[in-house]
Amino acid sequence: MIVDAHCHAGRGDLLTEPWRTAAPLGAYLRRARAAGIDRTVVLPTSHTDYSIANRELARLVADHYPRLIGFAGVHTARDAGRIHAMVAKAVQRYGFRGLKVHGDEAQPTREVCAAAREFGLPMLVDVGGQAWHVEMFAPEYRDVNFIIAHLGSFADDFRAMQQVVDQLVRHPNVYADTSGVRRFDYIVQAVRRAGPRKLLFGSDGPWLHPGVEITKIRLLGLGPREEALVLGGNALRLMGGNALSAVQAVRAPTRPRSGASTPQTLADAWS
Repeated sequence: MIVDAHCHAGRGDLLTEPWRTAAPLGAYLRRARAAGIDRTVVLPTSHTDYSIANRELARLVADHYPRLIGFAGVHTARDAGRIHAMVAKAVQRYGFRGLKVHGDEAQPTREVCAAAREFGLPMLVDVGGQAWHVEMFAPEYRDVNFIIAHLGSFADDFRAMQQVVDQLVRHPNVYADTSGVRRFDYIVQAVRRAGPRKLLFGSDGPWLHPGVEITKIRLLGLGPREEALVLGGNALRLMGGNALSAVQAVRAPTRPRSGASTPQTLADAWS
């Protein structure tokens, strides 16, 4: 099974950049099918209230069940004090299987790491080129698996990428995704030094083409077993345990029967 471990979905509320405005899935889903992608991890678009963004993401996941897998967004500073409740709802009500923290908003804190530990969730962290933060949270929470987005830098910072490659080797609970990585040789180095069990294929859809991004993995020239790990096996393994049990316990929502009342908003559907 091929899993895209990094795709955005839903609506933002700031209207300042594409990633804070909207991440429509129509073209992405067509492209992903053509590329042979079976499942996609979706992350909420940047939002000033992730409780709203997560609720809308849950509706999208339900609409495309079982193709999409939800990760809850958390702003570790703005959501401080309510992170546990947000994560509990994401797992128990929405069936989400992981967390997303963006360092440009706020880096991981003990509160979010403790929630990830309790619910057995992997945490996708975009450190925004500040790879030294990995040295703070990874050793403190060895029982939490951290996936570093973009191999450390979507902005093509070779210093951050090199540091993350080193961290993949040194930290047993640190992984990375390949989304948006343009410096291909850092992906090659990561596989050679840390092994294929430490990398996850991701596209950074819907803005980047999943067919283009998956080609980078094909070009690594891995054996069938190793390539299967990068293309989905690693993601499925990291989303196992308590999180997998939680999502299996959540029945996919069904459409209202004819004549039944229909929610007027996405918030109504998941309130």
